[in-house]
Amino acid sequence: MKFAFSTLGVPGLPVPEVVALAAAAGYQGVELRAHPEEPVHPGIGTAERAAVVDEFKRAGIEILTVAGYVRVATADADEAVLHQELEQLLLLARDLGAPNIRVFPGGGDQDPADADATAARRLGRAAEFAADCGVRILLETHDSHRTGADAARVLGPVGHPQVGALWDVMHTWLGGEAPAASHAVLAPHLGYTQVKDIASAQDTTPLALGAGVLPLGECLALLDDDSWVCWEYEKRWYPQADDLPGLLTAGREHLEGLIAGGR
Repeated sequence: MKFAFSTLGVPGLPVPEVVALAAAAGYQGVELRAHPEEPVHPGIGTAERAAVVDEFKRAGIEILTVAGYVRVATADADEAVLHQELEQLLLLARDLGAPNIRVFPGGGDQDPADADATAARRLGRAAEFAADCGVRILLETHDSHRTGADAARVLGPVGHPQVGALWDVMHTWLGGEAPAASHAVLAPHLGYTQVKDIASAQDTTPLALGAGVLPLGECLALLDDDSWVCWEYEKRWYPQADDLPGLLTAGREHLEGLIAGGR
């Protein structure tokens, strides 16, 4: 398998330092958090985008995903979500050579059936633009659509290869869904998997991989050998958590051990 980490774990870190960190810790890719707090977001210009591409290319590190904050099931107007947010994120990913963007459901302001329909409609409309950009839209198991079954209610009706799933194993676990059940419904759509570890459902402060309760080995055993696995360490939301850089190498080694044990 190939390993990446999210820059959510190193808030505001300059791109050259992110790339150097990935190379030193043995990661093949990085998931870039696309937010105005970060060096990379849809507001940066052509020269800045080219500089990011150059940094990653010189180090041989891949940009796995541009992780945005578009909420595709929200009750906001379609045009704002599609043109002001989603299309801009797709263009950024295209310019960076990233194969994926991450979007959230965000449908908690609607009836669940309406949220499903809204998300499916928007993702269906955006699919051809995504294809033109050479980028896949991945809906993360999160918030209003926390489980694999929730996400599948949206992705099934879309039925387009440029629209898929991002399996955040913490959220499906918090939703009470067993890893095998999550994988069974997400597998036809799965882009890649996000891992993390926490102490309990009540305390989601990020921990080193293997130090918490999430069934990481069980999840990894379900994945194909060529899958991407990304460590999303939520340092931005938990500033009291240990710093990620010192944990990265051991985290990768822990995942490799789980994979070897599961094979």
